[in-house]
Amino acid sequence: MELNERADIDTSQIEDGRRSGGGGGGLGGLPIGGGGLAGIVVTLVIALVGGYFGINTMGGGEPGTSTGEQISCSEEQKLQLLECRNALYVTSIQAYWRGQLPESFGEQYVPATTHLFQQSVNTGCGSADSGVGPFYCPADDKVYIDLAFYEVLSQQLGAPGEFAQPYVLAHEYGHHVQDVLGTEADMRRRQERDPGSANEESVKLELQADCYAGAWANAAANTVDKDGDKIFKSLTEQDIQQGIDTAGKIGDDALQQRGGGKVNPKEFTHGTSAQRQQWFKVGYESGDPKQCDTFKAGALG
Repeated sequence: MELNERADIDTSQIEDGRRSGGGGGGLGGLPIGGGGLAGIVVTLVIALVGGYFGINTMGGGEPGTSTGEQISCSEEQKLQLLECRNALYVTSIQAYWRGQLPESFGEQYVPATTHLFQQSVNTGCGSADSGVGPFYCPADDKVYIDLAFYEVLSQQLGAPGEFAQPYVLAHEYGHHVQDVLGTEADMRRRQERDPGSANEESVKLELQADCYAGAWANAAANTVDKDGDKIFKSLTEQDIQQGIDTAGKIGDDALQQRGGGKVNPKEFTHGTSAQRQQWFKVGYESGDPKQCDTFKAGALG
């Protein structure tokens, strides 16, 4: 994977709140131990509905407002700085959905902001800390990420490939698309009507976000900035395989096993490794987000 040094980074899409600190004691009242992200125990992931690559639904405090500075990406360093590379990924993802959402679903795309934070943050969904991993908050239409998560993904979860990073972001923006289309709200209503289906509904939502990430990946090499310059100079099948491998590392069954426990399908909220890989590939191979209907009968097999 090679980014185009000529591509323009739309830094207005990124809020840098890393200097401001943030929120309280974590989603759902689950504390995170010392040492920040480097000390996260994987079993925490299993216990959270938000989890890795999810939607924040378990506010650990009063909803707040996250703010931040605009990141700085000079021509000399924009491809070297992690936040600037991620800003280019966001530029690509939102450029894709700006065109694809009207084409596929007849809806106008509403851009969302990515908020960078360290350790903890106040959001429209409540307070969160880094232990929940990246997440999307539908209450304020923002994607939240502590960039140190990529170190956890690489060193602790065994997904070191660089394409893991845009896959993470594309999954979260998939949740934003679900919010824009009303899919997420419909799912919450079904969960309220039938609490026994809550986990299965959550799995379907997460797998659809994986599929949307795959659909973006299919078109990513052709996404362009506001001046028409391509954002990626190259994107290979090896890069795509890194995304598929990442999906396999963060399946519910894989995380339960890594946490030392037994695999319990009743506790699944994001889908198995095989399901997450399958639905990413459905999106990638079809290039059509309309094929990502994980809510239809029999979609989970």
